[in-house]
Amino acid sequence: MSGLPSDLDTHRIQLKNVTEVTMFILMGFKADFEMQVLFFLIFLAIYFFTLLGNLGLVVLVIGDSRLHTPMYYFLSVLSLLDACYSSVITPKMLVNFLVDNKAISFLGCATQMFLFVTLGTTESFLLAAMAYDRYVAIYNPLLYSVNMSSRVYVPLIIASYFGGLLDGTLQTVATFRLSFCASNEIRHVFCDIPPLLALSCSDTHINQLLLFYVVGFIEITNILIVLISYAFILMAILKMHSTEGRQKFFSTCGSHLTGVSIFHGTILFMYVRPSSSYTLEHDMIVSIFYTILIPMLNPIIYSLRNKDVKAAMKKVFQRNRFISNVQFYH
Repeated sequence: MSGLPSDLDTHRIQLKNVTEVTMFILMGFKADFEMQVLFFLIFLAIYFFTLLGNLGLVVLVIGDSRLHTPMYYFLSVLSLLDACYSSVITPKMLVNFLVDNKAISFLGCATQMFLFVTLGTTESFLLAAMAYDRYVAIYNPLLYSVNMSSRVYVPLIIASYFGGLLDGTLQTVATFRLSFCASNEIRHVFCDIPPLLALSCSDTHINQLLLFYVVGFIEITNILIVLISYAFILMAILKMHSTEGRQKFFSTCGSHLTGVSIFHGTILFMYVRPSSSYTLEHDMIVSIFYTILIPMLNPIIYSLRNKDVKAAMKKVFQRNRFISNVQFYH
């Protein structure tokens, strides 16, 4: 009996034959080269408009003194987040459309996931803070400048980033402590959590529970803050007799509600559901929607029905036209 290998010896031999993954391959879309070029052009255009819209909104808020209020400070932080959020994913994806080598290092993949989760969670908290800001502005407008001073909105922004960093660190450490020893091909355009869990040769049960409950807790908390804030806002609106006050509600709150609904709807679909219902192809399309398309749509959503932003943009265009006319005559 002593000559037969024990279960422990067999396990050790198996471990020696296992090669840990040191890099991953982002498989992305399966298409021929012509379609890959088409995808490249489409997503390049989306990325260009994302940066133009979001960074333009940040410059607009900084440059126009009429927008120096907490509401627009929150909006500028959201725009900066969206520009960074998209930049974590899109440049690598664009390169992969045109090259055969779609590899990303182990550290690069971990970094991409950390930044993606951190910025995404920060945005979730920030949207809740923006709902609270709208409640303060509409429920008691006379005390708005006092109740939403820099001593209030700055800690709210910092707390949003802290929550994002905490979740980003937790999810990244939990995911990359796993062993990846079989295939290194990620069926996705970036290093998202579900496709990496599907790739691991470790037991991912704890990771799946962590993803479900942590994301679920964050989502439920932030959605409740939004719903409670808007319940109080609705009560305040119903007490108003002027149509001007109600128009202000729809112009300032309607856009925020639209942005919140789209963002949280896709997050809930992606992460807060049983792991057995994951289909990587469908999830890849949904994740592209909230990581690439939503950052492009947010500046449009928050600008179209906002009179202050449109007035600031009009002022910039008129000033640029005046400068160009002066230069022309000189």
